[in-house]
Amino acid sequence: MSRFVHPAGDRHAEMLPQERPPQAPADLNRIQPAIWPRTSTRTDGALTVGGVDVRDLARDFGTPLYVLDEDDVRSRMRDYASAFAGSEVHYAGKAFLCKEIVRWLQDEGLGLDVASGGELAVALSVGFPPERITVHGNNKSVAELTRALEAGVGHVVVDSFEEIARLGYLAEQLGKRPKVMIRVTTGVEAHTHEFIATAHDDQKFGLSLGHGAAAEAVRRVLALPQLELVGLHSHIGSQIVDTGGFEVAARRLARLLVEIKDEHDVVLPELDLGGGYGIAYVEGDDAPDIKVLADGLREIVTKVCVDAGLPVPRLTVEPGRGIVGPGGITLYEVGTVKDVEGLRTYVSVDGGMSDNVRTALYGADYTAVLASRESDAAPMLSRLVGKHCESGDILVRDCYFPADLAPGDLVAVSSTGAYCRSLASNYNYLPKPAVVAVSGGKARVIVRGETEDDLLRGQL
Repeated sequence: MSRFVHPAGDRHAEMLPQERPPQAPADLNRIQPAIWPRTSTRTDGALTVGGVDVRDLARDFGTPLYVLDEDDVRSRMRDYASAFAGSEVHYAGKAFLCKEIVRWLQDEGLGLDVASGGELAVALSVGFPPERITVHGNNKSVAELTRALEAGVGHVVVDSFEEIARLGYLAEQLGKRPKVMIRVTTGVEAHTHEFIATAHDDQKFGLSLGHGAAAEAVRRVLALPQLELVGLHSHIGSQIVDTGGFEVAARRLARLLVEIKDEHDVVLPELDLGGGYGIAYVEGDDAPDIKVLADGLREIVTKVCVDAGLPVPRLTVEPGRGIVGPGGITLYEVGTVKDVEGLRTYVSVDGGMSDNVRTALYGADYTAVLASRESDAAPMLSRLVGKHCESGDILVRDCYFPADLAPGDLVAVSSTGAYCRSLASNYNYLPKPAVVAVSGGKARVIVRGETEDDLLRGQL
């Protein structure tokens, strides 16, 4: 097969300045510890995760395949619990949720945030303590709120005036008194993609601090004796590596606690600062130091409250991606290798935007490697693409594979544990891949892959 091999760092005349390709890595075979699961290594040339060779995973479970390093995920749960000792750590289930993840959370002593009735059902199905569950969402249905109240969830985060009235009515009808937090839009402009920035005023989440809606929400909740207002909640966005936004949000929320005390003579005991902590996807990405972040947030809240003569509230944080993202990879088989002369080589695999839509949706970056063997061939500027009928079906926009990459090789994409399976679809009627957990040299399915029967089920 004849292919033009792009030397590292070349800039091609056809490319606009903003499309300059990245430098080729010095070692195409290297598994960078900051990007890949903590147990990742190469054994006999092949990538192994959790002591399991990816070639064995492909043989036993097929591709595409989501692979989750159980030891990595559990260790990150413990990292957050340690860094935020004395506070509450609730895993954000929207990142990726299944029964087995819920069991790990229960083992490690973390709480859980759910954003829908379906996520709540997953948690309850394996006996997760409902008092350790917080229910989120900007448009919770009557059925979802009813189920949450009947289950006895620990907190409901209200997001609108309508929801306050709805929840108050249902609580009265059911004889319940739920603990309520108000989601506050703090006005912080998070440095992230506009679709995942959630604390500026012009978006769907929360009640504005700057425009007075948050203060009015406090008045309305306090006016309903069937609701117990216990705190404030904020979430400034996702995949944030600049910790300054968290600090600004914490300071503004702490000041609102002071204003609530002054106006209502009410001291709220809880403050939820949300999640959104970023992870490393490509070389050069800097994930925040969780211990430094935790210490900084505690210091800010403590100072503002002590200066105002208020007791320091109990803090809650909601990491999702930071716990499950780095421990996941997606494994694919190469189907075609197509050279587009003067530009790059297109490497097509047996999955695509149906199992990872983040590149198409957010312009996300990823790292990909040849996983089934090592190679000393020269680097080849590539674009890793899927098999869907879309030009935008791109998994990794710019990456380097060895020039001897061929059909049948396995490639792996790192840091796919969060928001890949959760956002997966059946576009072009592709079944969703299985999720396999690996640990101690053994692999087991924790989410069964779909079949054609699954795709046809429900059709009349």
